[in-house]
Amino acid sequence: HDVIHRDIKPENLLINPKDNALRLCDFGFARTMSADSPLTDYVATRWYRAPELLLGSTHYGKDVDIWALGCIMGELTDGQPLFAGESEVDQLFVIQKVLGPLT
Repeated sequence: HDVIHRDIKPENLLINPKDNALRLCDFGFARTMSADSPLTDYVATRWYRAPELLLGSTHYGKDVDIWALGCIMGELTDGQPLFAGESEVDQLFVIQKVLGPLT
């Protein structure tokens, strides 16, 4: 299952009230992973976009989805987005303000 969703955000998570099953929806940006095939960097909602995407990387993997899930988990603590940048540059600044320099 080498699929990257590339747009995981709260609006794309559905919870079934009968059994509390969590479902992922909106696979419009989803792609299968390929070894050498470049991918577009302009995917995912800014607040949940991984730093490598903000920096223009076209070679990435499932880690961008894991980053988005981590952002959502942080948001669950107080209901506020963890990294709420107002632009791509501001998004990088906000991330570094919380986590320190990106390496």
